[in-house]
Amino acid sequence: MISKKKILTIATAITLTSASLFGATNNTKVYATVNGENVTQTDVALALKNPRIQFNTLPKAQQKQVLNQIIDSKLLGAAALQTDVVNTPLYKDTLEKTIKTLKQDLAVRMWMQNIAKNIVVKDADIKKYYDEHKDKFKQPAELKASHILVKTKKEAQDIIATLNKSKNLKADFTKMAKTKSTGPSGANGGELGWFAPNKMVKPFSDAAMKLDVGTITKQPVQTQFGYHVIYLDDKKSSSFVPFQTAKNQIKQYLGQKLFQEKIGEIIKQKRAKANIVYK
Repeated sequence: MISKKKILTIATAITLTSASLFGATNNTKVYATVNGENVTQTDVALALKNPRIQFNTLPKAQQKQVLNQIIDSKLLGAAALQTDVVNTPLYKDTLEKTIKTLKQDLAVRMWMQNIAKNIVVKDADIKKYYDEHKDKFKQPAELKASHILVKTKKEAQDIIATLNKSKNLKADFTKMAKTKSTGPSGANGGELGWFAPNKMVKPFSDAAMKLDVGTITKQPVQTQFGYHVIYLDDKKSSSFVPFQTAKNQIKQYLGQKLFQEKIGEIIKQKRAKANIVYK
């Protein structure tokens, strides 16, 4: 049985290869001429070998390099066609097979496009998937914190003692972070921004999770980096991505799944009727 991963690989390979070889249907963009022959967007796509690369966004020097490569190739191609190589059996046989492959790839690409266009994902199926896979759309709790990192426990205790007397805790914390913290965030007032607790080392995240917003740790928090004094700026509870936000993503996933299943069924049917001999 052919796997869904294999089906997707086949479909993707055919789509990308065909897109590179054939370019857009209404392709009229001309970038240069060589002895009266146009250098078109199709030539550029073939030279780049990656439909995701946008030629017009490349630096001018790189565009010129690509065009020169195409021009050189056309000059060499024209010269080769004037030699006896075109009369050899190998050339004629290879040309025939190449044309057959290109025709087949183009037919498959256009056929698959038609299949994809006819795939319909029902709203009810989208909602059902969302309801049955809620865990996939869960957003973990997040914390927004700042810290002051020092080398010794005594330094951290002194900082905490000083901050406990502060009348403007956040402002004083920021000043001390800039002057005393050895961590890279010190220059920014110790700000770490938003993060999921599991993205930090456990002693740090455990201590931060226990804080109320606008407070600091009462004891130094030791990690492999040193001793931390943590200030909790804000926190977000765990939640779920709303259905309307996730809807398009689910629709794309289900559409791709239906497409893979359809192609898989076609391959299965064709294999059942084919005469396949492994040698």
